[in-house]
This record gives sequence, C-alpha cells and structure tokens, in this order.
Amino acid sequence: MARAVTTSKPLDWLQPAVLTGSMAPFTAILVRAVRGKLGANPIATAMNQLGLLALIFLVACLACTPAKILTGKSWPIRLRKTLGLLAFFTALAHFLTYALLDQGLSLGPIVRDVTKRPFIAVGFTALVLLVPLALTSTKESLQRLGFARWKRLHRLVYVVGILAVIHFVMRVKADTREPYVWAAVIFVLLAVRVADSAKNPKKKAA
Repeated sequence: MARAVTTSKPLDWLQPAVLTGSMAPFTAILVRAVRGKLGANPIATAMNQLGLLALIFLVACLACTPAKILTGKSWPIRLRKTLGLLAFFTALAHFLTYALLDQGLSLGPIVRDVTKRPFIAVGFTALVLLVPLALTSTKESLQRLGFARWKRLHRLVYVVGILAVIHFVMRVKADTREPYVWAAVIFVLLAVRVADSAKNPKKKAA
C-alpha cells in the first residue's frame, strides 16, 4: 500500500503560532486603554510599551541567525522576516502614537522635536532605516537586488538595533540598567555573527 504524500514542512505551525502570539501584547494594550487602565498619562504609557515591544521584536529578529549558527537548526531563519516586519510595524505604531495622539499630527511641533530633541531624532532615524528593510523583505526584492547587495542592505538592522538602544537610554535618563541589558544582548548576537564569519573565510570575504 502506497504511503500518502505530505507537502507540509516540518514545524509548519511555528510561524502562525508566532504571529498569533505576537498579537497578545497589542490586545493587552488596547484592552487596558479602553478600560482606562494605562495610568495617569495613557498616551505616554502606550508609547513606552509599544517602543519596548518594537525592541523585543527587533532583538528576536537579530537572534535568528545566531540561533541557527549555535544550534545548527534552520527553523529560526524562517521566523526572521516575520519578526523583522513585526518590529517595523510596532516601531511605526510607536511613532504614530506620538505623532497622532501626543502631537495631534501638528507637523511643526513634530519637526521641531525631531530636529531639536536628540532622543526623538535617534528614534526617528532608526524608524527611517527600517523602512527600506521592510520594503525589500520580499523574494522579488531579493532577486532584483541580488543576494550580496540585499544582504549588505539588511545588515543595517544592527545599526537600527544600536540606535534603538541609544534612544531607550536617552529616554529613561536615570535608571539605564534595562536598556544596557538590551545593548549587551545585541552585542552578544553580533559577536556570534562575527565569530562565525571569522571561522568561515567565504563569509568573511562577503
């Protein structure tokens, strides 16, 4: 008796599970906002929570390749694009909460903040750098740019990570322990990539 042929990939449930789970924190913020439980300054609370969530998604995206290197498993790479797009859209939501709810979409005050308040300028720069990464996340973009150029472009994600941590440090001002923990995590992830490239001459040349 012939065996049934299956076309499903191993762990084909993983990406839908990540997408579904990623909706939980957004739902929690929305529910708390509707119930009036975001504290005395709900807009600031929502912005802070969205900013932290964007950083979590970004670091999770950065961790995919080091996870593959350390474990020898390919499944983390399948999540990299999803986590990267989640980081972009969450960072965009973070900025839009500021622009729409905090500033009422008044262009003048927004431009003044971006040009005269360093921590906002750094965060805005990180968001701007995420835009080309999100726009070129498709297979068509990879084919159009070629793998080498596409890979060089997407290494900007480490610059974005560093800028995001600087933005975090400048935002909290006093107790900087949490953003420095995130900085250490990004440093370790980058160190894994550098060490792997040093062991592999072809990767080092690229």
